[in-house]
Amino acid sequence: MSPIKAFIITILSVAIISCGNTETQKSNLSISTTAKNNVASLGQTIKLSLNNPKGLEISSIQYSLDGLPVDDSFLLDDEKLGVQTILANVTYKEQKEEITASLTILSNQSPKVYGYKIVNTYPHDITSYTQGLEFHNGELYESTGQYGESKLRKVDYQTGEVLQNINLAQQYFAEGLTILDENIYQLTWQESIGFVYDVNTFEKKSSFSYGKSKEGWGICNDGKSIYKSDGTENIWILDSETLTEASKIQVYTNKGKIIGLNELEYIEGKIYANRYQKNGVAIINPSNGAIEGVIDFSPLRKLVTQHEGLDVLNGIAYNPETKTIFVTGKRWDKLFEVEVFEK
Repeated sequence: MSPIKAFIITILSVAIISCGNTETQKSNLSISTTAKNNVASLGQTIKLSLNNPKGLEISSIQYSLDGLPVDDSFLLDDEKLGVQTILANVTYKEQKEEITASLTILSNQSPKVYGYKIVNTYPHDITSYTQGLEFHNGELYESTGQYGESKLRKVDYQTGEVLQNINLAQQYFAEGLTILDENIYQLTWQESIGFVYDVNTFEKKSSFSYGKSKEGWGICNDGKSIYKSDGTENIWILDSETLTEASKIQVYTNKGKIIGLNELEYIEGKIYANRYQKNGVAIINPSNGAIEGVIDFSPLRKLVTQHEGLDVLNGIAYNPETKTIFVTGKRWDKLFEVEVFEK
């Protein structure tokens, strides 16, 4: 064997041994919680500890939950629900290491059940595959879906007359809409793009891309921030200036996550969400994602004209002038004005 080849083999051997030593020098630290299967409810006290099988001399540990500092024992009070990350910044032997674990947080209350009373019934375009509904200055704006049928329109809700309408290009399946600062924001389904229009002229002003959310379903706003659903348990909170997904809430009950969140409406501090294929509405706390109430609107479907293309409830709008809620569905010929009450 030549001296050069022997030298190369020696160097490789040292490198392999070094890599092996690095592998064996892992700390094996991990986080333990007192939550069974790392699932806990609001109101529960969580205690954290560090598994240290190698008996390392640890000089400091700093814990955080969802990016906020916590002690090794803390009460789940108003934290966001869903899967959250516990982070431990650990210092030992002048080394620093980050250890993570997941904690699923549930609500500690069952959703309240709400009923409704029909106040008025109005005509609605039976051909409209309703995806979004919202009032602005006393007039109703609607987004309808399906490829080749998607529209943005303003209607006289009392007569059903279409006052203004534009059709989307055939490659777009329109979804929810919301209006903020004289702009209409309209989502598309799987095209990963949303459009911004002038609320008065319907002129398209710009577009925006989605971030981590893969699809567009429902959208609403609280006067400052925009909330966007994507068919999962997530509701993304968009910066109204940049339209980037700044954060999210995860929608949970006391039992687990709720998926299929569709059309959204912000009503007096709560998010009302149609659940896809459920003919019902969830009332969501926008601060932590807890479902605080549910409304079963399934009887309404029997009150509309039954036909082959009839589909599920979808479309909820709050009229601040009447303080009532308006609901309809995909290819429904009626728009219902209702009052909601706790049973």
